Amino acid sequence: MARTIQQLFDLTGKTALVTGGSRGLGLQMAQALGEAGAKLVISSRKASDLDEAVAQLKSQGIDAFAIAADCSNPEHIAHLATNAMAHLGHIDILVNNAGATWGAPAEDYPLEAWDKVMNLNIRGYFLLCQQVGKLSMIPRKGGRIVNIASISGLGGNPPDLQMVAYNTSKGAVVNFTRTMAAEWGKHGIRVNAICPGFFPSKMTKGVLEKFGEDNMAAHAPLLRLGDDEDLKGLCLLLSSDAGKHITGQAIAVDGGVTCIVAG
Repeated sequence: MARTIQQLFDLTGKTALVTGGSRGLGLQMAQALGEAGAKLVISSRKASDLDEAVAQLKSQGIDAFAIAADCSNPEHIAHLATNAMAHLGHIDILVNNAGATWGAPAEDYPLEAWDKVMNLNIRGYFLLCQQVGKLSMIPRKGGRIVNIASISGLGGNPPDLQMVAYNTSKGAVVNFTRTMAAEWGKHGIRVNAICPGFFPSKMTKGVLEKFGEDNMAAHAPLLRLGDDEDLKGLCLLLSSDAGKHITGQAIAVDGGVTCIVAG
């Protein structure tokens, strides 16, 4: 008998690791998974931010634990995966969300900045997938990986944004997602990407202050920016059995920005 919609979205008994989970989009997605019943480990670089996030999650009745790690550092990634496994027992869901950006003209873009963005935004995703895959998902013949890309990985930006490394890294995340989905499907592992548009966050604060929230919202057919609910539904879909036949996809959550062809 087919399951009910409530059963398909239910994550009771499931476990999840969310990087960049102490605030913003990462915390929003961690809340969605926790509200659906998953036991969580969240990670970011700053222990103080994690403590606040865990306290917030626990106040909502969510089982959450924090591990501080820099996901641009291979040793930190190995430590994170091992300790998350020790706490959770296994990892059903991995949300790769930790990320960085750096604005500068392409012709003067510092190599140090390029490496910082690439090491966190794509190399870190690869290394953590590799760790979690070998430690848990491949042996258990199942798992759900959600990589956070961006609409900036689906095309170029207006030149004033000067985001060459960020855009390149997020384009890499999109094709990394497709490649991993194709390769790991035989293990019962689904891999998808979410491509957010503009959401108010620490990362977008500078751009929104420079260009104005109303101006940025005006570029979207829905005439709004993303809010603290707008990733919850898609993250839960891709992490639950409700999305069990979806893999290798990069789905924009952008108010319709990417449906417009600039003329």
